[in-house]
Amino acid sequence: MSDGPAAVVLGSAFSTGGGLAGLYEERVPTRFGTATVHRHEDTGGVVIFRHGLPHRWLPHQVPWRAHALALAALRVRALLLTSSVGAPDPTVPLYQPHLAGDLVMLDNRLPDGSMCTVWPEPHPDQGHLVLRDGLFHSELNGWMERRFGLPDRRLIFGYVAGPRTKSAAENRLAAQMGIEVNSMSVGPEVVLAAELEIPTAALLVVHKSSGADGPDQATVTASLERSQAVTQEIALAFLAEAPAPDPGNFLYRFDG
Repeated sequence: MSDGPAAVVLGSAFSTGGGLAGLYEERVPTRFGTATVHRHEDTGGVVIFRHGLPHRWLPHQVPWRAHALALAALRVRALLLTSSVGAPDPTVPLYQPHLAGDLVMLDNRLPDGSMCTVWPEPHPDQGHLVLRDGLFHSELNGWMERRFGLPDRRLIFGYVAGPRTKSAAENRLAAQMGIEVNSMSVGPEVVLAAELEIPTAALLVVHKSSGADGPDQATVTASLERSQAVTQEIALAFLAEAPAPDPGNFLYRFDG
């Protein structure tokens, strides 16, 4: 259990920062490069703009490992990932926030093809991540539901590497697999955070149904703006109030 700040990762809906005020930039050196984070003046919380601020990184260009190790260096007590997602499952309502309940990430790799781990090379701290509680922390999810009145339907999230969107056939296959929503983020972040023993929840807002016909540029932009409005209030409250639960999983290390 950490006594450090809470943290939120914001995505494409916050491509220019949104309406967030009172942020100042902080640079955190890691063994995967220097990560840029932002501190919230009122809460001391940590904000990461996943794609940079302003938006400059496509999903395969995001410095996933540097972001994760920066959160660990800052002793983050609880992490909220946010994502504007598509929905292969048409029963998931648009613009209503839901929590992720489980992850489908069939190949545990980052978009560059390397393993999704903070230990791509041998390291003294390395180990096998053993899931007891699941990747999305059950206690943190329960707190989120009570605090924000979120639906108790926790969604099955499917990670796809991008940077292209899914084909119609891929979305049909995802629905057959039980994937309810998907996007090009969250998967790497929750796996890396779990390796670093950071309790994590994910707030998902469906901004488009994943049908056969893709939306145009203006439609995507408008839907992301609506997603931002839904997410921002919850993210700010999380920075101020998130609890500090114990990690639900553990690392098995062969040195005991």
